[in-house]
Amino acid sequence: MDLSGCFKAYDVRGRVPGELNPESVYRIGCAYAAWLRPKRVAVGRDIRHSSRELSEALIRGLNDSGVSVVDIGLCGTEGVYFATFSQGLDGGIMVTASHNPPDYNGLKFVREESRPISGDTGLQEIRQLAEAGKFTVSGACGSHEPFDISPSWREHLLGYVDRAKLKPLAIVANSGNGGAGIAIDLIESDLPYRFTKVYHEPDGDFPHGVPNPMIEESRAVTGEAVRKHRADFGIAFDGDFDRCFFFDEQGRFIEGYYIVGLLASNFLAKYPGASILYEPRLVWNTLDIVQAHGGKAVICKSGHAFMKAAMRAADAVYGGETSAHHYFREFSYCDSGMIPWLVMGQLLSEAGRPLSTLVDERIRKFPSSGEINRKIADQQAAIDDVKRRFVPGAVSVESIDGLSVAHERWRFNLRTSNTEPLVRLNVESRGDAALMRARTAEILEVLSRHA
Repeated sequence: MDLSGCFKAYDVRGRVPGELNPESVYRIGCAYAAWLRPKRVAVGRDIRHSSRELSEALIRGLNDSGVSVVDIGLCGTEGVYFATFSQGLDGGIMVTASHNPPDYNGLKFVREESRPISGDTGLQEIRQLAEAGKFTVSGACGSHEPFDISPSWREHLLGYVDRAKLKPLAIVANSGNGGAGIAIDLIESDLPYRFTKVYHEPDGDFPHGVPNPMIEESRAVTGEAVRKHRADFGIAFDGDFDRCFFFDEQGRFIEGYYIVGLLASNFLAKYPGASILYEPRLVWNTLDIVQAHGGKAVICKSGHAFMKAAMRAADAVYGGETSAHHYFREFSYCDSGMIPWLVMGQLLSEAGRPLSTLVDERIRKFPSSGEINRKIADQQAAIDDVKRRFVPGAVSVESIDGLSVAHERWRFNLRTSNTEPLVRLNVESRGDAALMRARTAEILEVLSRHA
């Protein structure tokens, strides 16, 4: 069995049934058990049509390997994280393909304390065991225990806000027919908010397109609903809702960079002097906010496995990526799509100002290009060309994650994609949008020579 096509850097993803099917998932479950040797493991699944069958095959593989399964059923990826750390389990597996098309599915793995298992921390070893069938089916079958995490998860989520300070805000929530609607329904009655629900019902056919708010058409639907219903802000989710995207009261999509800064300010107000984790794509706004609030900024390579390890090492109270992944110390340093908008609701309730004004202040101070992707045939030649042109005169050059070059008034980060022939560019400046746009155009012109 060749599983190399569906084992990725951080998880497993592939077409059903060609790449992933009950047989292959059963073997992966057995291989996970042989590699980790856990006693009790959480298993959850998303709303895709194939998820129940694959989840059942996974549970059989674990049970036949002598592993007891805590089956939390339909949930988001953060449900598996929560069950694993809150119940003191030895690991957890989520059956999901997040924002991939309906004919895809996948698996996300963690070990004790919801520590991630990725390509360099065991995932490839699990693949090799599954392919070779190098595992022993135990004589003693593990138990299968259905478990409802809803009551304890609900209380955990509500612990991030002071409900007495919340105002009756109007919120548009676009679940993209993924699983986020289930979570919103769970806590709606505990909050003073008025929700307008868009594509709310879970539907594995994804009749309105795959739930991926990075797609411009998906953003337009949420923005239009915010304006139509005069909401205070909008939120949108991917399929397994481990990411949360924001829209201001004008229906404008807010780049994740500025959300990181706002959430950091909230946590530093609660935990003075705490560490905040950030990644190298865009940094000046975050650094400015962390410094102003007396916190400690800790940089880390982007990617959830790197971020979670660095969060734990620094005991950071919060960490954020521009890609809309947000990490929280009290959530076992894991990412959640529910916690960010709950925190934002309290932040806006207390600020008494619309989200647009809070964001515009930061955009004026540190305008940015947002991430720009370009297909490049010879990525290294393109990066070398950019180095020759833009490194001279720089005040700093770093390679924590791609190439980061800072000048006095502007900086950029240029990095390659792990999975596609793309380079990803982010540019920012200190209070000079025209300079940011000019330097962005200059770098793109250099890159175009290698397209």
